[in-house]
Amino acid sequence: MIQRKQTLWLLLATVAAVLSFKFPFATGEKIVENTTMNQVVEITAGSNLFTIILTILSVVISTVTIFLFKDRKMQIKLCLLGFLISVGLVIVYFMQYKQLVNATPAIWSLLVVAIIVSYYMAFRNIRSDQKLLKSLDKLR
Repeated sequence: MIQRKQTLWLLLATVAAVLSFKFPFATGEKIVENTTMNQVVEITAGSNLFTIILTILSVVISTVTIFLFKDRKMQIKLCLLGFLISVGLVIVYFMQYKQLVNATPAIWSLLVVAIIVSYYMAFRNIRSDQKLLKSLDKLR
């Protein structure tokens, strides 16, 4: 149901995760072994196996959660799982960031923050819907 707030938040999480494949999290120089040269590297969602897996999991979870609008308990669980995966994604990004020399974060690093915030806001809205339905059941 597209008119629900949590659907829009989950859609934002999906879009932000997909865009993180195209736009860099950070740019820096990586030391090439056995030489004195540095190689310019951009950290994106596709630059490491862990980031690829975590980003794809985030996209899949947020997309599947949108279509589970009748099962709010499962939506809550999947939002929490997506939130934890997104936090893990940020940790992996910062581990890669620390390996670079002269690294500068890009403005697109906010996409990862947008994923986390979107999952949290979707969780809050799903939980408020759940509470509303429970209160209506008490009135019957």
